[in-house]
Order: sequence, then C-alpha cells, then structure tokens
Amino acid sequence: MNQALKKSTLRHGNHSKRFISPVQDLTSSKNLHMRSNKRLPWLGLMFILVVAACGNQGNQVNNELAIPVSVSDVVKKPIIQFISTTGTATAASVTTLSTEMAGIYFLVKNPKTGSDFKLGDIVEKGQVIIRLENPETENTIAIKTKKLNLDISELEYQKQKSLYEKGGVTLREMKNSEVAQATANTDYENAKIQLAKMQIISPFRGAIVDLPQVTNGTRVILGAAAVTLMDYSKLLMEINLPEKNITTIHVGQDVAITNYTLPKDTLKAKINELSPVVSTETRTFKGRLVIDNPALKLRPGMFVKADIEVARRDSAIVISKEIVVSGNRGKTIYIVEKGVARERIITTGLENETSLEVIEGLKKNERVVTKGFETLRNNSKVKIINQ
Repeated sequence: MNQALKKSTLRHGNHSKRFISPVQDLTSSKNLHMRSNKRLPWLGLMFILVVAACGNQGNQVNNELAIPVSVSDVVKKPIIQFISTTGTATAASVTTLSTEMAGIYFLVKNPKTGSDFKLGDIVEKGQVIIRLENPETENTIAIKTKKLNLDISELEYQKQKSLYEKGGVTLREMKNSEVAQATANTDYENAKIQLAKMQIISPFRGAIVDLPQVTNGTRVILGAAAVTLMDYSKLLMEINLPEKNITTIHVGQDVAITNYTLPKDTLKAKINELSPVVSTETRTFKGRLVIDNPALKLRPGMFVKADIEVARRDSAIVISKEIVVSGNRGKTIYIVEKGVARERIITTGLENETSLEVIEGLKKNERVVTKGFETLRNNSKVKIINQ
C-alpha cells in the first residue's frame, strides 16, 4: 500500500509532475545560491570594464587631436595673367668695322682706363678706337693745302661780293669767285673724309665684343676686320605664339623678361611687331619684342622667358595655386573658424603660374590654410602653429 503510494503520481490528463521531497528541494536551493555567488564577482568586473570602455570612447571623441596648420589672412592685391613663351635675346645694334685703307695699326688708349682698348670696354659714339698711319696717303690727300685753298677762295668771294654791291665788278665775276669758293670747300671736305678713313670710329655707344689680335706698329691691309661693336642696352627677341592667341596678343603689350642667371631681376619689354600670318606647318605666328636692358644685365645670346601680359586686376582676392585642391566637386580650399577647418568650394578667375584670383567662395580678412591642408576634412579641429 505504502510502496504503491510512493510510486503514485498526480496525473492530470496526459501530464505528470515528479514528487520532490523537502530535503531534496533545500539541497538544490543551496547549490543554486552558491553558483550565483560565484558568478557575481565576474559580472561586476565585466560591468566595470564596459563602463570604463565607454568612458574612454567618450574621451576620445571629446579629445580629438587638433591638426597643426599654418594660415594667412586673405587680402586684396594685383594679379596679372600671362601668356608665356621663350626665345633668344639679340642685340638691337651690332656692327663689324673694317679698315678702309691700308696702313700701320695702332690701338688707341681708353681714356677711362688709361690702357689700350680691350674686349668688354664701352666706347662712346664718335670715339676713335684704332688709328692707322700711312704717310703716302696723307701726302696725297694734302689736307693742309686744301684748307689753305678754301681760306683763299672764301676771302676772294667776300671781296668780289663787296665790289659787286658797289658796282666795281660784274655779276659774272662775283659768281665765278663763288664757284671757286664752293669747289675749294668740296675739296677740303673730301680730304677730311679720306683722312677719317685712317681711323676706326665708333658709330654708336656700345661694347667691344670682338677685337682681332694685331700688334701695334704692324701694317694691315684694306678691308681687314678691325673691331666688332654691340649695343645691347636694348635687345630684340623673336617669338612664336600659338594660333589660339592671335586675338589676345597686340602690339604695345607689356612683357616681363626673366633668365635663370638673374632670378631676382625682371626686365621690361614690349611687343614691337606681330605678323598677321599663321604658319601652316607650326600653327604659330611670329612676333618681335624690344627689351629694355639699361644696366646691361641681360647679355645677347641668352635664352630667356617672356611673360606677355594679357589681363590684369589691380585689386582682387588672390591666393597661391598650391593650396587649392581639385576634385569632382571643383576647386576647394580650407579656412579656419574658431579652431575648426571649413571646406570652401571656390570659383576662380585670372591665374598665372603661381597664383589665382578667387571670384566666389572666399572673403577678405578670412584666414585660409596654407600648410597642413592635405590631411584636413570639413570640420576638422585645427591648431594654428604660425600666421
């Protein structure tokens, strides 16, 4: 009966519950409590770690590193747009003087140095550089005799003119004396011309660029090259320009001339001539520049760069081309406002090799980033390291 009772279970329909004695139930509760006590420290540690991680993440957001940048204030200044070309500078005036008579050669002393003329010396217009001596030729010219004849004929003419006014001689006699005076004057002038051929005289102010080595006192022949002079206070330069610029280039336009040997000097020039014809082979048209070179810094034969001014703004917002980033959205720059970088899309106008004009997207007195912009994004925190 008792054994049957122990095996009995409470049945409700098809479900049944196992009978658990009070002793078994107490033991199970103790085990569960012990397991819970063991888990509790681990749960607390995990909670602390999660809170700490969240706190560190918040600190990283709040303490974003500021990117060091350099900035400059936006100001208005002039900008010039150029069309650039290159070419070789040549002297505006150059000549080689040769002997017009045979004679004994003597190089004249330069009054500025006290020694004989040499390569590189500057000679003035009308200055004697070389003198020739030829006694036979000088005797043939007989300039003294011709000067005396001129003096006598002038006296005779004045006498005949006075007598004619008083009725003492006829008009024919007075005119004959005038003819004699004119002939004597022509003879004298021709003698001076012939005698001048015994000297090499500079026709303009310039530098001696070639001087053949001839020993003083030796005889030179007629037609021997004596000296080459060059005036390069003004230089010429031939240029070839692309066909597309034929309507933007005009005679009289200003040109800036530079050479790599003169990095700090820019010379002024103007377009002096332009051909109206475009070459069918090169698709270019020809022009000539006149370069002012008063200090003689630029030398003939130098290869130079010519920047032809085609447009100018006297007051514009101008920035360096190096700080402009080009992308799908166009040209962008960064400015700094309250310690944050702001991206700006800009519209540009005139430009040259180093600078460009900003028409829209930038205002005067704003601070534009000039260094460190490569790693910036819109709204990046920045630290200005210098102005």
